[in-house]
Amino acid sequence: MQLVECVPNFSEGRDERIINAIADAMRKVSGVSLLDVDPGVSTNRTVMTLVGGPEAVVEAAFQGIACAASLIDMRKHTGEHPRMGATDVCPFVPVAGVTMADCVKLAEKLGERVGKELGIPVYLYGEAARKEERKSLADIRKGEYEALPEKMNDAGFKPDFGPASFNAGAGATVIGARQFLIAYNVNLNTKSKKLANEIALTIREAGRSKRNAEGAIERDAEGKPVMVAGTLKSCRAVGWTVDEYRRAQVSINLIDPSVTSLHHAFDEVVRVADGLGIRVTGSEIVGLVPLGPMLEAGRHYLKKQNRCTGVSEEELLEIAVQSLGLAELAPFEPKKKIIEYTVAPQAVNLRDMTVSAFIDELASESAAPGGGSVAALAGATAAALTSMVACLTFDKKGFEAQKPVMNELAEHAQKLKAELVRAVDDDKNAFNSIIDARRMPKGNSEEIARRDQAILDANKHATLVPLRVMKVSASTFDLIETAVEKGNPNSLSDAGVAGLMALAATEGAYYNVLINLDGFDKADKGQSEFVKATEKEAGDVMEKARQRAEKVRKTVLQRLSPQVSLA
Repeated sequence: MQLVECVPNFSEGRDERIINAIADAMRKVSGVSLLDVDPGVSTNRTVMTLVGGPEAVVEAAFQGIACAASLIDMRKHTGEHPRMGATDVCPFVPVAGVTMADCVKLAEKLGERVGKELGIPVYLYGEAARKEERKSLADIRKGEYEALPEKMNDAGFKPDFGPASFNAGAGATVIGARQFLIAYNVNLNTKSKKLANEIALTIREAGRSKRNAEGAIERDAEGKPVMVAGTLKSCRAVGWTVDEYRRAQVSINLIDPSVTSLHHAFDEVVRVADGLGIRVTGSEIVGLVPLGPMLEAGRHYLKKQNRCTGVSEEELLEIAVQSLGLAELAPFEPKKKIIEYTVAPQAVNLRDMTVSAFIDELASESAAPGGGSVAALAGATAAALTSMVACLTFDKKGFEAQKPVMNELAEHAQKLKAELVRAVDDDKNAFNSIIDARRMPKGNSEEIARRDQAILDANKHATLVPLRVMKVSASTFDLIETAVEKGNPNSLSDAGVAGLMALAATEGAYYNVLINLDGFDKADKGQSEFVKATEKEAGDVMEKARQRAEKVRKTVLQRLSPQVSLA
């Protein structure tokens, strides 16, 4: 699947009629989801987030820009946020199955159409910039809308697309491609814009002008101000007051979260604010946020509490939301705010069922879920138990030396658990794909050929799913053995049960591999080679898993009760 995110910012945050009209214009485009509409009264700006296939997203963005140009008059616009057009900025962001180069092409395609059909000057920025001085949005937008008439008389400010003349009603639009930018506001217990801006100047990468002992700005040989860099890289920030919140905020753009993370930015604002006698009360994410930075924040704050970070995704998110104060101004709903969750298929998953409902479904006459899903679930319980033992050891007095090992073990176990939990549904879906392929039409030779190929592909996939479950389940023995040897002795039985479940998962998945292989045409050379190679690979995994499971079983029994027979 190809997914692109597009985040157009419109210069209207107060008139619901206009905001809804723009949103509706984009919603009408098939193949696009409008995931978020985030208006701001003080900023008089609305950030909308689109996700969909590349071509559909370009079309939706164009419709939104066209609607905004017809309804927003920049001659009447005022607001706290810097802006230069009815559609101020419109970036494309790669999400899945697309590259940054693909997004650059999308920006160029949209920019050309906006310039030609709407008569709006368009400037390319970010990774799509054709000039080095246009990479930065702030540099292009310098002087904002009010400076456009004079700036557009300068040949050096000629737009990349559209007329090289001032459009009084729509202004100018900046279109580009960039990595995922996190728009992030930190809340302060003050209404002072001056103090908020003081924090922003201290932390932002661009910093502030250097001043001499007399307070005058120092300049270099060319007369340009000498800048003192801020404390955070890849960070832009400004201070403002938000009337509806009755407080000031430090408004931050994290243009590369891998350089400066959410938690790093928050902690630094807390540090600087404390020096000014200001208290940080919370924060908010404008638009959507990737899952990764939120999980990193959860781990960061668990580490600060000297707690094990090998916990579930849900717990990491809860820690992140609480620590960053993301629910101070409004509820933070992960399914609506985290991009991976918003684009996930809205299907009924086995993994979301209660235990009772899953068991009832398993006991029904339907063929799926079946043994393959149960095998994956058994593997997930093995990984979960291993993580539990590691976390209990992490907090155990007298085991301080084992903290690094146990923390790493718990984190690894959580990853394996998550993969195996997904496989509970993968196995069911693989079986259903075979059924769907068999139901394909076979009225003529072409349809028969397509059906036969679909069945073959579905059968191979249905074989490889349990093979993957085998491999992942067998790999849990790496962790289980460590848990048995170095873990909290009070949890030794739990580690032992993890070993039993890992063996059951591996062997159960092995049965499913074998029964699926039995359905292939052994006379066909290509299929025969697939069967032989897969059978050997699965057999090797199974043999090693049995050996390791026996080692774990004997070790656990010996330690629990030396008198017990190990035969």
